[in-house]
Amino acid sequence: MLKKLFPVLTLRLLILLLAFSASLITFASSFYSTYQVQKAQLIKDTLRSNYAYANKLASATDKFLEASLQQLAYAAKEIAANINDDAFLEQQVKRLNLQTNSFNTVVINRFGVVVATSPEKLSIRGRSISTEGVLQALKEKKPLISKPYMAATGNLIISISYPLFDDENKYLGYVGGTIYLKERNIISELLEHHYHEGGAYTYVVDSDRRILYHPDNSRIGEKVTRNLIIDALIRGESGQQAVINSQNINMLAGYAPVKLAKWGVVAQRSLDVSLASLDSLIIALFRKTLPMALIMFTLIAVLAHFISRPLQQLAISANTLDDADTIKNLNNINAWYFESQKLKLAILNGVNTLQEQLGQLRHDAQTDPLTGVHNRRSLNNELDKLMIKKIPFAILEIDIDYFKRVNDDFGHDTGDRALKALTSMIESIARKEDIIARIGGEEFVLVLPNENDESAFKLAEKLRINVESTAIDVIGSITISVGIASWPTHSSDIDQVYKCADKALYHAKEHGRNQCVVASLD
Repeated sequence: MLKKLFPVLTLRLLILLLAFSASLITFASSFYSTYQVQKAQLIKDTLRSNYAYANKLASATDKFLEASLQQLAYAAKEIAANINDDAFLEQQVKRLNLQTNSFNTVVINRFGVVVATSPEKLSIRGRSISTEGVLQALKEKKPLISKPYMAATGNLIISISYPLFDDENKYLGYVGGTIYLKERNIISELLEHHYHEGGAYTYVVDSDRRILYHPDNSRIGEKVTRNLIIDALIRGESGQQAVINSQNINMLAGYAPVKLAKWGVVAQRSLDVSLASLDSLIIALFRKTLPMALIMFTLIAVLAHFISRPLQQLAISANTLDDADTIKNLNNINAWYFESQKLKLAILNGVNTLQEQLGQLRHDAQTDPLTGVHNRRSLNNELDKLMIKKIPFAILEIDIDYFKRVNDDFGHDTGDRALKALTSMIESIARKEDIIARIGGEEFVLVLPNENDESAFKLAEKLRINVESTAIDVIGSITISVGIASWPTHSSDIDQVYKCADKALYHAKEHGRNQCVVASLD
């Protein structure tokens, strides 16, 4: 009798160990595959975001430099006509220095000698300066953005200058503005205004690999070597790339050139910080799945001595818990006794729980938590689908006017109520195929497939009027401004379509708000 029992006991232990091992491996592989898929998506989205961000900053810097040259060009005509009027020259440098806050200092150099400066505390008036930037401006006699150099004042600077010519086209000197790289300046204010929190930062380099701007002020003026991104920027390229920076940290970077000055802007975020949220999501999924896993393991231990063929089939199916066909395969198993039926149901519940948690994870990663509509990542995915199918669409960028006042006057809870109310109003006019997303604090996007600028404008006006006339508790009412652009009418590049919609929205904001503007096709 004992002889007959031992083989049965051994088989039971073997089956039990096999069942436990199969279940553990299945859960581990499920979590690993989920982690890897989400990791790849987060890296892709972070690279794309940093690339778009670097492009935006490079464009803004180019516009600033262009505007600075235009400002100096306008002043140069009047200065050349009054080159011997010292009082007029002093008035002009003060105006250029104080009018726009573009420069730390402004100078007029006549025949190689400084004749006017602002601020006056520089104490270089009447001196012949021979720094690199001055010599370059006097030599080339053309509009110029200099390379960084050490000024007579001891500051590391760049100089933006414009030549002076009299009516007979005789060269008289130049008018120039300087930017102190290691002090507060217009470039640092421009870049810090767009600064990302959470481990992301931006820096700027010139064609000699020298850092012109960095959040760490001590690194300004430093030359960076052995950096693939800076190599690409020197070649005038833009793009996105995972790199190891000079401090041996894995970074996800986007980069773009500032063409007018031959500089480069790099926006980057550490890989560890980018993946921190994913770690939290996986831990939460594990905690929610663990109770059901423990129940399943307990049932396996209790029922192991009753199981033979059905257990084999269940163990095989358990190796593919994250497979879409798992539930179908489990239902096809012939659990011919009561205990195996219970185990079968327990595993089915575990599969459903795991797939529900994975679905919730995907939903949370693609949804704005306040309003329940698409977030930026999900919006980009939906737009990719439309572009792959070559379905034209219009984009409405919607922004609440004076939303900061709502938060300041009534509190953030009331501000959140206004955001939810606007979401409901957008949903009330949207069709089933339309895409609604919240991409910023008070900024929404409504995508209208198979619509053009004209039809999109009519719908935007309908929404604007509806918002203006709808009362919201405590606040009263709000108004919105809307920028409209379409793909591929405005551009086949979705980033350019966004920029067109942005410009239209800014136009609406600058011309009174509470209006809808279609982006120009120029």
